[in-house]
Amino acid sequence: MAQVTRQCPSFVRAVTSSETDPIAAVNEVAAQVNPADSCFALAFVSGGQDIAEIARALDEKLGGMPVFGCSSAGQITEKGYETDVLLLLVFPKQHFRCSSILIEPLTPLSNTAIAAEVQRQSGKFRHTAGWNRLGLVFTDGLCRQEDLLVATLEAVLDDLPIFGGSAGDRLLFEKTFVLQGGKAYSNAAVLLLLETDLPFTGIGFDHFLPAETQIVITDADPDARKVFEINGAPAAAEYARLVGCPVRDLSPQVFAENPLLVEYRNHHYVRAISDADEEGALSFLAAIDDGLVMRLGRGQEIIETLRSGLHIRDRHGKRPDFILGFDCVLRKLEIEQKQLGRPVSAILSEERVLGFNTFGEQQGGVHMNQTFVGVAFFQPAERDLH
Repeated sequence: MAQVTRQCPSFVRAVTSSETDPIAAVNEVAAQVNPADSCFALAFVSGGQDIAEIARALDEKLGGMPVFGCSSAGQITEKGYETDVLLLLVFPKQHFRCSSILIEPLTPLSNTAIAAEVQRQSGKFRHTAGWNRLGLVFTDGLCRQEDLLVATLEAVLDDLPIFGGSAGDRLLFEKTFVLQGGKAYSNAAVLLLLETDLPFTGIGFDHFLPAETQIVITDADPDARKVFEINGAPAAAEYARLVGCPVRDLSPQVFAENPLLVEYRNHHYVRAISDADEEGALSFLAAIDDGLVMRLGRGQEIIETLRSGLHIRDRHGKRPDFILGFDCVLRKLEIEQKQLGRPVSAILSEERVLGFNTFGEQQGGVHMNQTFVGVAFFQPAERDLH
C-alpha cells in the first residue's frame, strides 16, 4: 500500500499519550499545550483509565483551561483507530469561543429544568458577528436518557445544530463518565455551545439498508431499553432465527453485523443490541417500545460507505481542515472482525478525522447507533493555507 502523506489540521491540535499511569499521561499531553492561546480542549479517555484522576490532573496541569470530554470505547487519533490512549484536542482562542452546561442528574430527567437552564445559558452566550454556532453534547452512555435529552435540546435550541456522542467504557457496559471542570460525572451530560469563524457542515451515515421483512416489538420495557418478545416469540430466539444463527452463538459481533432499523421522517436509524440475557431478553442501546415496527439491517460495504461519507467539500471544492468524529464502537467491532482495521484507520487519518468511539450518536434531535456522526470544519474563506 502506498504511503499517504498526511497534512495536519491548522485549526485544532491533537496530542496523545499511551502512558497507562494517569499522571504520566496527563504530563505528556499537557507539555504539548499552550493554555494561553487555547480556548478549550476535548479529552477522550480510554475506558481502562482512571478518568477522575485524569480530569483532576488536566485541570491542574493546564491551569484551569476548560477541558470537556468523556470516557470512550476507543479514540480516533491522527493515526486512525486507537484503543488505550489519552487523546486531547485543543481548540485555539483565535477561532473558537465556548460556553458549557453540566446537565445532571439525567435519571430522573427533568425536561422543564433542562430547557430552562439551556435557554438561560444560551441567552448569556454573546454572539460574535459573522461567526457560526453549534452545540456538542457528551452523555453518560449507560443512562438510557439520550433520546429524551437530545430531543429536548433540539426543541430548545432549534436554530442550533447539535451533534454528540455517548460515553463508553470499552465494551464493558459497566460505568461511563463525562468530564467538566476537573471532575468526572456519571448520570450526567455536558453540553457545549460553540462559536467559530470556521465554516462547518454536519455528517451522518451508516452502512445498512432495511431488509424487506418487518419485525414487530410485542413486549418491551422502554425505560430499561429491554425487549422480551419479537413477533410474539421470545426475543433472543426470534432474533437468532431471523439472522440465521443459534441463540448460543449470539455475540457482540453478531449484533454489530445484524442491527435492527427504525424509520423516522423517511430515514432509517439503527437501534443496536448490546446483549442477550439468560432469560432470552435483548438489551438495546437506543429507545425501544411496544408495537414498534422495525426491519433487519442489511450491511453494505463498509469501506466504500466510509470513503463516500467522509468525502466532504466546501462550496469552493476544498476539503475540511479536520472532522470531529463520533463513531459507534459497534462499527469498529465489525471492522476489526472483518480485519479491516488498517485500511479504515488509513482513511480516517487521510481525511483528518479526530474523535472517539461511542455507545451512541446524536444528530438532528435523534439518538442512534452504529452510525458515524461528525462535524467537518473548513478553513475561513479569507484564508488560503494550501
